[in-house]
Amino acid sequence: MHHPVSSKKSLIRYVNNFVELSDEETHQLESSFEEVHVKKRQFIVQPGFTNMHRAFVVKGAFRAYVITNDGQDHTLQFAIENWWVSDFNSYIYQHPATLFIVALEDSTILQIEYNQEQDLKKSNHKFETFFRIMAEKGLAFEHRRILFNLTNSAEARYENFLLNFPNFVNRVPQYALASYLGMTTEFLSRIRNKRVKKS
Repeated sequence: MHHPVSSKKSLIRYVNNFVELSDEETHQLESSFEEVHVKKRQFIVQPGFTNMHRAFVVKGAFRAYVITNDGQDHTLQFAIENWWVSDFNSYIYQHPATLFIVALEDSTILQIEYNQEQDLKKSNHKFETFFRIMAEKGLAFEHRRILFNLTNSAEARYENFLLNFPNFVNRVPQYALASYLGMTTEFLSRIRNKRVKKS
């Protein structure tokens, strides 16, 4: 029987950056996550359904977005390898989701179910610490993103994204990147063309 531990190595490496796990704790963490293969264009979260899982991306790319009442589509998050993706508001409070989360490529994720995460945290302060650090990092990241978007021009927002997330640029569709940066696709094309002419 194939044991999917190999795909869990990247998760264990990631967690060990924040807390040092013993062999027993490593085994406990691995057995709490399930490997799931997701096809391109498949949704892992949809509005109206409670988001039961937190997902760690082993391979692939995802986009989280919301559709407003007037039909506008706003990208809130991208995730590629070693990123987490979820409708965190729905997951943390176990309320119906407001986001769509879709695979941009054929992907592999490791997911943990809400109650299993609670059990892990109760069982060992290292797991409690790890998930607290994830929450703090996520909150700080969103805070920086909102402040940067409010105080900088569209060009600066694009430059900043290129600088900080070069791996994302060729993996996400241009319309999705434009909506993430708060601009139209046409405007993003103009900025990109200007950059090409300069270089």
